[in-house]
Amino acid sequence: MKIQMNDIPAKIDIPGAKARVKTGFGDATGFSKMNGEYFSLGKGADIGPLLQGLEANLCQCPHWGHVLKGKLTVSYGDGTQEVVSTDDLFYWPPGHTIVANEDTDIVLFSPQEEHCMVMDHMLEKLGKGR
Repeated sequence: MKIQMNDIPAKIDIPGAKARVKTGFGDATGFSKMNGEYFSLGKGADIGPLLQGLEANLCQCPHWGHVLKGKLTVSYGDGTQEVVSTDDLFYWPPGHTIVANEDTDIVLFSPQEEHCMVMDHMLEKLGKGR
């Protein structure tokens, strides 16, 4: 799920301040501590091979985030895809993988325990495991 910044309704819009709020943007039920993460991905980066061996060979951690610059294709376990690009706010539910269409910088907020498990798996695939 994604939404462009300018498509998010302004809840407060006064001189000198604007607050845009998109309610119902993903579900954090059952999660505790969160990570704040910054990722830079070069054009063509594909995390799919690093997810091999996880359930359905996909990232099973939800993420909320913002594309600072660039463009990614997100593929979901049900076969659907969406493209997120500069200034998109996004929610990726469990069961996804990504490919960078361009050099891309994103900010992610992810449940700590779940995403650390995925990151550790990816590091092992890179030969840099614990």
